[in-house]
Amino acid sequence: MKKTIDLATWNRREHFEFFSSLDEPFHGLVVNLDCTATFTHCRQQRQPFFLTYLHKILQAVNDTDAMRQRIEGGAVVEYERVHCNVTVAREDSTFGFCSIDFEPDFARFVPAAQAAMLRVRQGSGLGLKDTVVRNNDIHFSALPDIRFTGLTHARRYGTESCEPKISVGQVFQDGGHWRMPVAVFVHHGLVDGQHVSAFLKRTEQLFQAP
Repeated sequence: MKKTIDLATWNRREHFEFFSSLDEPFHGLVVNLDCTATFTHCRQQRQPFFLTYLHKILQAVNDTDAMRQRIEGGAVVEYERVHCNVTVAREDSTFGFCSIDFEPDFARFVPAAQAAMLRVRQGSGLGLKDTVVRNNDIHFSALPDIRFTGLTHARRYGTESCEPKISVGQVFQDGGHWRMPVAVFVHHGLVDGQHVSAFLKRTEQLFQAP
């Protein structure tokens, strides 16, 4: 489900028009979020860390209205729920794209996500024919061996592509805390710094509640 935003009365109409007119309307940043509680819980309970933090990130995205908004045919729409398209690594050093539905119930989210990821691991190539192309996705990737401090993305210009791109890096110890680099790349016509801040604060809040 989605609703169309009335641009005539939208308080961000000028912001949307201005940033959408730019050759590069995306902006991004990288922060280190405290994931101590979630990371420790997953290690102790042998719970899948990747799917645990992915679920929390998706919850934070869905809790942030601006990150559920998309540009479609020149209009701005807001989806009721967004999902994700993630990169899944294979043993042959390639990766494939994998569509994973967000389900608020973690117990239901995990088995469905694991099944989708297994299909990609057993496949080959990017899996573009098998990937569900949805505007109400975020694009997600994990670089668990790299503690990055910056990140860029390959992107096709001159399109209405506006899905948030979120990447995470290597978890590292900082004093008595465990932290994770999180990169957020968003369309400025839809998502401002205050929205990114709200998303990051919500994510860290969820990280602190395993």
